[in-house]
Amino acid sequence: MIFTFLFSSSSYGGEIFESFPDKINSADKYVFYSHGLIVEGTDPTPIHGRWGQYNFPAIKQELAGSSYHLIATHRPAKTHPFKYAQQLYKQVTKLLKNGVPASNISLVGFSRGGFITAITSSHLKNMDIDVVILAACTSGLATKVEIAIYGHLFSVYETSDSVGSCDNVVARNINTVSSYKEISISTGKEHGAFFTPRKEWIVPVKAWLKRKKLQ
Repeated sequence: MIFTFLFSSSSYGGEIFESFPDKINSADKYVFYSHGLIVEGTDPTPIHGRWGQYNFPAIKQELAGSSYHLIATHRPAKTHPFKYAQQLYKQVTKLLKNGVPASNISLVGFSRGGFITAITSSHLKNMDIDVVILAACTSGLATKVEIAIYGHLFSVYETSDSVGSCDNVVARNINTVSSYKEISISTGKEHGAFFTPRKEWIVPVKAWLKRKKLQ
């Protein structure tokens, strides 16, 4: 009986969910990935005229990890970012209410998905949740005083892209960001650097998600 109890209480990961899971294990870790604007609709592999194919299925497979569940929902066309952020906020809140520690929850977003991630973080106001912003710290986000990023922030941007550092966003949110780390990558692919699971950004993001936080 003791063995069964210990076994059933163990933490498991590695599953990829296309929508919010029906069952929640309070011992597990959960990562939400929000894709870019081009994927909104019905095609998971749309092609951009300048940046090529956005391979959403491949990104999900490579971003997934054995130590956490990945929730990556394909948003419908013309999704309103603020309304979708409310939906994401409710999902994260449900995890928290079901006993999942905030430190076991991560929000990852690229471009429009990063904007949605920032809005969601602003609603949650939780200093312990991980937030990963991929090429989404636009000047617009930096000047939107109503949006404040909370928690542990990791930013990745491409040097050939017009969307750059999150420094200005963090400077405005200095009292809400628990910790901040940023790296740049240089693939020459502009915004399209994040259209596929390139090791330049996938490897550091996964390493950061799995890091051991200082208590």
